[in-house]
Amino acid sequence: MTQWVYSFGAGRNEGRADMRNLLGGKGANLAEMASIGLPVPPGFTITTEVCTHYYANGEQYPGELQAQVRAALARVEDAVGLKFGDTDKPLLVSVRSGARVSMPGMMDTVLNLGLNDATVEGLARASGDERFAWDSYRRFIQMFGGVVLGVDHHRFEEIIEGVKLDRGVIEDTALTADDWKTVITGYKEAVQEATGNPFPQEPEAQLWAAIGAVFGSWMNQRAITYRRLHDIPAEWGTAVNVQAMVFGNMGEDCATGVCFTRDPSTGEDIFYGEYLVNAQGEDVVAGIRTPQPMSKLRAKPGEKPMEEVMPAAYAELVRVRETLEKHYKDMQDIEFTVQQNKLYMLQTRNGKRTAAASLKIAVDMCREGLIDQSEAIKRVAPGSLDQLLHPTLDPKAPRKVLSKGLPASPGAACGVVVFSADEAEMRAREGESVILVRVETSPEDIHGMHAARGILTTRGGMTSHAAVVARGMGRPCVAGAGGITVDYTAQALSAGGHIIRAGETITLDGATGEIFIGSVAMIEPQLSGDFAALMEWADQVRRMKVRANAETPLDAETARKFGAEGIGLCRTEHMFFDPERIGAVRQMIMAEHETGRRAALAKLLPFQRKDFHDLFRIMAGLPVTIRLLDPPLHEFLPHSDAEIAEVANSLGVDVALMQRRAADLSEANPMLGHRGCRLGISYPEIYEMQARAIFEAAVQVAKETGAAPVPEIMIPLVMTKRELDITRAQVDRMAAEVFAESGTTIEYLVGTMIELPRAALTANQIAESADFFSFGTNDLTQTVFGLSRDDAGKFLPSYVEKNILPKDPFVSLDVEGVGALVEIAAQRGRSVKNGLKLGICGEHGGDPASIQFCETVGLEYVSCSPYRVPVARLAAAQAALHAGGVDRTA
Repeated sequence: MTQWVYSFGAGRNEGRADMRNLLGGKGANLAEMASIGLPVPPGFTITTEVCTHYYANGEQYPGELQAQVRAALARVEDAVGLKFGDTDKPLLVSVRSGARVSMPGMMDTVLNLGLNDATVEGLARASGDERFAWDSYRRFIQMFGGVVLGVDHHRFEEIIEGVKLDRGVIEDTALTADDWKTVITGYKEAVQEATGNPFPQEPEAQLWAAIGAVFGSWMNQRAITYRRLHDIPAEWGTAVNVQAMVFGNMGEDCATGVCFTRDPSTGEDIFYGEYLVNAQGEDVVAGIRTPQPMSKLRAKPGEKPMEEVMPAAYAELVRVRETLEKHYKDMQDIEFTVQQNKLYMLQTRNGKRTAAASLKIAVDMCREGLIDQSEAIKRVAPGSLDQLLHPTLDPKAPRKVLSKGLPASPGAACGVVVFSADEAEMRAREGESVILVRVETSPEDIHGMHAARGILTTRGGMTSHAAVVARGMGRPCVAGAGGITVDYTAQALSAGGHIIRAGETITLDGATGEIFIGSVAMIEPQLSGDFAALMEWADQVRRMKVRANAETPLDAETARKFGAEGIGLCRTEHMFFDPERIGAVRQMIMAEHETGRRAALAKLLPFQRKDFHDLFRIMAGLPVTIRLLDPPLHEFLPHSDAEIAEVANSLGVDVALMQRRAADLSEANPMLGHRGCRLGISYPEIYEMQARAIFEAAVQVAKETGAAPVPEIMIPLVMTKRELDITRAQVDRMAAEVFAESGTTIEYLVGTMIELPRAALTANQIAESADFFSFGTNDLTQTVFGLSRDDAGKFLPSYVEKNILPKDPFVSLDVEGVGALVEIAAQRGRSVKNGLKLGICGEHGGDPASIQFCETVGLEYVSCSPYRVPVARLAAAQAALHAGGVDRTA
């Protein structure tokens, strides 16, 4: 018989930390904590396999499940001396989800389950505290009503706010037992009105409804969105954890809190977190009351740190902190409750953190001897390094402070104010930089948070939903800015006499919590210290080289600063659009004869020579791969009649002639048209000019520096060996001419981009004429899938959502199709030429999953945009270690 339920606590621990795929992260860690002697309330976990079975069988449970749940619940009853549904000493439980990877704020939780009109009286008698009992009951109705019954949480908020208004109090803690009874009456009426049924009173029915709601929440829209953003497969499913309740809301000797064993924003080795006296868990993260700090070191004037208020429980928590870090060898995110001065552990998991914290914690733990260098390399998700590579506010820049909140997620962001997640997504899609402003965020806002450059909330602490999600996404966030008033109706925020309306610009500094009116200048990041150490360790173990896609001196210098080992793709067409030279390009295109084209190209030669000279100087001693002209000529011509007339006038040609030439060059499908090597064969003078510029620049740099560069000249869009033979001969002839004229000879390579399926399949023939292959996976993906990258964005997201494709193939390499062709080309090319150099220069060169594939195929290098170079260096190291990085920043 299949075991669907696993017990933990009270001396019976059927799970372990390494069973997270079956028990989910939360269930596995609860069993692990209990097994190492930490105080964990007993409970049981319903496995992720039940979730999979549930959705595979028309939302039906396995036949044996009910009996196994009943038996596990009986063990909990025996352990705590209480009985589920008993009217004298009722056992109450929490019901929580727990997937194998942490999905903060994505899934639904119910506390105090088992309460009804009769058991609440028993709880009041057993605890000797009537207020606590009725407070617990109203919390249960509110959570169960929202999570399980789908009642809008605003209806509950309105009722409680109305009672507080009538009583003339501000804090929930000021309400009495009778006040809570009034609230509960209102809550029940709201449930009856919203659902058409009374609030359920049978505890077992409550339990199964809550279990069903957890499984149901796995497929709610916010969970689906989170999984899509973080590449979590839907078939993994979630577990359900049912655990005996302990209460942080029984009085002043009770508390609840969330803490991290190190600072999740900076990585500092300091106990970081928040707690609330006389509260339950959701109070800490909901932002309804202002949480207090854990340690005296982090306390501000007027705050009451747990270290002083509950010294004994705090001291035990410090011991738990040390135990957990030594055991898990990672920073932990802990949830705890103190009931009548006794500490209980409710959860531990590897804590989510910013990229900066991830880096510092990995390097520090390595230096502390907790982990080795290989493990430190694996600890940092390559993609998270993006968070470190963005601008911060220039300290010298003028600024006007609007207000200040909590520095919830570091980094700086500037954008126009929007007040809804939908508008943030819409305006970001149109290319605008937006700042999402909310009173507080909820999981329903996740799509807007992802689209926004920064997030500002007026409520919530450092562990609020906004803070945790923003840190994971790498978005700057200022939370709990209580000095700001948000008016959704008026679409405005106000503070200190200033009113900022929707569409106006503000700047956030997530490192200080400051909010500024207008835009503030920013500066580039400086990478050193821990970053340099991790990169040095990564460079020691990676096999593949990392180059950059660059054609301007600025891009090349940025790439070198980030550790690029050469240029893997210089797109020469980008140089042609410069205002100083576009006229000569258009003159060349308009020329009807070769003589005219050569005259125009002679004007371009000095520009091209300087372009390559600058790149060779910056990349001294490193390879530079230069792709000869690739796009069709009509891309360089104006399109509207007014632009054509203006350009014709500047060139001194007839407007009708230019219109006719533009019409002659126009194509129905330019991506598959007269471009790439086809241009070089039709107009050999273009490639000859470019090759001459490359060799003259290389010879010049060799004479200036004494170190000759080794240009790698790349012929684009080859589909047959004969095309490469013809264009290579042009390049070789230019090399011979320049070497004869200068009296200097340098080494050079001529290769091709493999970006067509036919080229990949006939790579053994093409390799005979090539010194290297560079896989142009952008176009190879287009031609393999029959997709236009420019147009597919309209429907690819829905393909990913519907599981037609696992990922957008333009973001992460399609291993089954495109990858198979890369592998075939690599094998066939090297079968003819053993030393054939192989690399990749599409956008996939900066994608960690694609880099993992490149390692398995044995490519020599990957090439990516300059800001992705550190990402690629780390991903290449992890690929060499045969382990993808664990993303603890998501």
